[in-house]
Amino acid sequence: MSFVVPDGLIRAQRTGTEIVMGMAHAYPAAQIARRMFELMEPICLVTFMAEECNQELAALGHRTYWDGYFASRAAPLGRVAAQVVHAAFYNFAEGEVARHLPRAWEKIPPGASVAARERGSAASLRRILGAELAGSPGLARAADLITKAATSAPTQGRVMFAGMRTLAVPADPVARLWHSATMLREHRGDGHIAALVGARIGGTEAHILSALDMGIHPPQSFGRVHHLPEERLAAVMDGLRERGLIDADGRFTDAGRAIKQHIEAVTDELAAPPYEALSSGELDELIAELEPITVKLVAAGSQ
Repeated sequence: MSFVVPDGLIRAQRTGTEIVMGMAHAYPAAQIARRMFELMEPICLVTFMAEECNQELAALGHRTYWDGYFASRAAPLGRVAAQVVHAAFYNFAEGEVARHLPRAWEKIPPGASVAARERGSAASLRRILGAELAGSPGLARAADLITKAATSAPTQGRVMFAGMRTLAVPADPVARLWHSATMLREHRGDGHIAALVGARIGGTEAHILSALDMGIHPPQSFGRVHHLPEERLAAVMDGLRERGLIDADGRFTDAGRAIKQHIEAVTDELAAPPYEALSSGELDELIAELEPITVKLVAAGSQ
């Protein structure tokens, strides 16, 4: 048994201008954080895009993709109420988490779901990267440097990241690469939520702005929100129009584009602290070791 990843679950992978080798120290911290995100996001995306993780979660007895998703991603928080997971995840519509939690934990312990998520994700990476790259000293070194960055970051105000920090770091290099990259993804996500809250952008509104940023129109057709009730989507669109963030046709205004850019800039700034633990030489080394890994994963669509 396996699950089909829902259409539109993952935003488009984007790659930016590469930081020149040997010059990482010359770039602003926020720019380094953005580059690290671009390099590591394809590693994390195998969890959602590839089949192995879904198969592992289904084998445990999770009935649907979303049961496995919520049960495994939220598990580091412990057996908390659905309202807590809803608050920590931020961008799901009211009631969506409660349809899966705590029911998905009743017969399957949270720890089992976490372990299945890690096994499946590591298996996906090994398959996509191939034995030579997956077993290379470069990948092991990248995993070590990512782990150094991830385990040095403060947890204050970082709920999802703090949950991941309670888990043991795997000894296996491929699993460690995925685990520590995912820790940094959750760290960045916590900061992104802080940026959204500061800009008074709710979870559904954030999806609409992301859809527009990706060129999706109408933005209500975006896979993460298209299933929501029409009246809910209409209210969100009306609210964004009232704030002057979208126009009558549902497209960005200058103010809307500016606030989206501001949120991304703040997210990059808040994602920078983990990389302060690495020297400029280690940053250069990490970028060099990650690039061939990222190239291969992007070519495969992380699946």
